[in-house]
Amino acid sequence: MKTEQRVNSERLRQFVQAIWIYAGSSQTEAEKVAEHLVHANLAGHDSHGVGMIPSYMQSLAEGHLQLNGHARVVKDAGAVLTLDGGQGFGQVVASEAMAQGIERAQQFGLAAVGLHNAHHIGRIGHWAEQCARAGFISFHFVNVVGDPMVAPFGGSDRRFGTNPFCAIFPRKDNQPLLLDYATSGIAFGKTRVAYNQGKHVAPGYLIDSQGQPTEDPAVMHEQPFGSLLAFGGHKGYALATLCEILGGALSGGRTTHDQTLNNSTSAIFNCMTTIILNPDAFDAPAMQQEAEAFLAWVKRSPASGDQAIRIPGEWEAANRIDRLSNGIPIDSTSWQQICAAALQAGMPQEELAAFMALTL
Repeated sequence: MKTEQRVNSERLRQFVQAIWIYAGSSQTEAEKVAEHLVHANLAGHDSHGVGMIPSYMQSLAEGHLQLNGHARVVKDAGAVLTLDGGQGFGQVVASEAMAQGIERAQQFGLAAVGLHNAHHIGRIGHWAEQCARAGFISFHFVNVVGDPMVAPFGGSDRRFGTNPFCAIFPRKDNQPLLLDYATSGIAFGKTRVAYNQGKHVAPGYLIDSQGQPTEDPAVMHEQPFGSLLAFGGHKGYALATLCEILGGALSGGRTTHDQTLNNSTSAIFNCMTTIILNPDAFDAPAMQQEAEAFLAWVKRSPASGDQAIRIPGEWEAANRIDRLSNGIPIDSTSWQQICAAALQAGMPQEELAAFMALTL
């Protein structure tokens, strides 16, 4: 029995788009959601890819996710904008927030955008790449409101979310430098992938409900729940704390505490504060040359093993090349869950069967 499917990325995008159209999304919304999720898989971040569809569908059924919503400006201070996502698809409202921030950065040289009350905004690198395509540097602080999964350094139970941090530097005629990671050692979605595959995770990432180390991802998906751990001990915990405050409180949104805890396992709400910089506003005419000189210097380090030296963003670029050619891998459990979500959305069985036949 096959334990993994390989799906052509374009056909997968069409499948995802069809799911959300049947669920009630507009054509434009369905396109944006499909593009974002499939691009996450292409980049190798399966935790934020099409495997999120069952969770989104359940969130919609519970009344948390609001289809066809748009970001609404609640305060305009010129170079600083605050927007309310209205529980709309994060793939839509975050795109709109970045577009407005890019426009202000073009006008003022820099911009700050606070986005709150957005349904799951997905892979944060996607929004950084949107800024980089415009030639801009960006920094992103994100929290996950009321959905604690990570234990504080020295603690034994979950107190805050996976709280990503992201930064990007556009390069002339090259892939941008991209730093994008959860402040937990691994993203929650990676435990979902391992759980569905029947695999353990590496040591050092999880504790059980008693605060003891474990490699079993079931502690994140079956009661009694355990917790993720922050990366790098106290350093990752400190960065997660700043993401919670800067992403949540500063954006006009909420942070995680007794009054904001969310009982739903499917509703994911993010706040994000983004700083966008136009490098042309700086007196740095040799910026690109200096950046490339440093990167070349780093890559000339003698190898310590078989693994090549990679700069930030190259791992994702290599995954795109491979998966565009060979298809996107999806474990069988996740594929079955996605197909069940398609039926839940209202897709006819015969149409679903046609899409299911597309696996490689």
